[in-house]
Amino acid sequence: MAAETVASPPVPPPKQPLYEASTQFRNWRYSPEQLSAIRASLNAAAVAVIRQTFEVEEPGSSSIVSFLTPDEELLLVKLYVTKITQLCGLFRFPEEVEATAITYLKRFYLRNTVMDWHPKNVMLTALFLATKTTNNPISLETYTTHIPKTAPSDVLDLEFLVAQSLGFEFAVWHAHRALWGLCLDIQNLPDCPSDTRELYDAALKHIRTSRLTDAELIYTPAQIALAALSLAAPELAHQWSISKMPPDAPHTSRLSAETLPSIMDAIKSLITSSGHPPNIDSVREVDRRLKLCKNPEKVVGSQAYLAKKAEQEKKAEEKRNKKAVAVEQAIADGDPFGNELAERRPGLVDYDDDDDD
Repeated sequence: MAAETVASPPVPPPKQPLYEASTQFRNWRYSPEQLSAIRASLNAAAVAVIRQTFEVEEPGSSSIVSFLTPDEELLLVKLYVTKITQLCGLFRFPEEVEATAITYLKRFYLRNTVMDWHPKNVMLTALFLATKTTNNPISLETYTTHIPKTAPSDVLDLEFLVAQSLGFEFAVWHAHRALWGLCLDIQNLPDCPSDTRELYDAALKHIRTSRLTDAELIYTPAQIALAALSLAAPELAHQWSISKMPPDAPHTSRLSAETLPSIMDAIKSLITSSGHPPNIDSVREVDRRLKLCKNPEKVVGSQAYLAKKAEQEKKAEEKRNKKAVAVEQAIADGDPFGNELAERRPGLVDYDDDDDD
């Protein structure tokens, strides 16, 4: 009699890292080429709309307008990234608030352009929103009174637009948190100093510098943290990498070990080459030109703004009138809630049925 073969139990699938289940991993990671294409597309679309609006107001007027390029838009956004850092210092907000607000600002301008929405008020709104989503709230009155020439409406008017542009995806995974875990882990290495606070502070400076770049839109928080540690302590970072991917590791891990150095070099190069504040004179020139090429439909008091507002009010009035007619018809039929509730549906309990009969 042939021996029965016993089926081996199924191999459970590998556990998915928590980060890979996040909206950040699914929706907010790009290649450098994708970022360039997105910004160029948004810029071209905005220029086409604004040019047409200028032509409607005054034919031929758009020919003398010098519109911003995608790189010039990015330069202006970069300036207001530095303003977030200054405001966080003023209010003594924690690191989490600053990092989150910067991320919100960057993501907003992957859905919009500075020619439609100036970064100043978007920055103020992104920071205020970040205080709430990170559970570090501040009253609107306190917030606006400590910022010169800022009214509560400057923040509130854009809050829904910013949240909508973020896809209402407020959770952000940050490199500085990954760095903290990394510094705890390297304490198990033989050459690690007894006190890692100085090492953490040095690496944290590089992470803060990385916020002036596109690093967080391209690489994972753990990769940025390791690159920052490598800039601060190259030998320790190398030892940690080797300890996590030994020679006898599975094939997939060996592939990671082979590609990791090139990723680290790319991140470090990005941080050292692009992680600096923009030239103020260059930004002033961009901002000066922005005043001349900003979308007139967003400039309060302009003819295009008034026409757009009138069109929106007309549509809203038509919607209200349509709703009012529907309500009047329902009342005339004797049921202000409509006829659906009066209709019996199969499968529902008949509470009129008396079981005692």
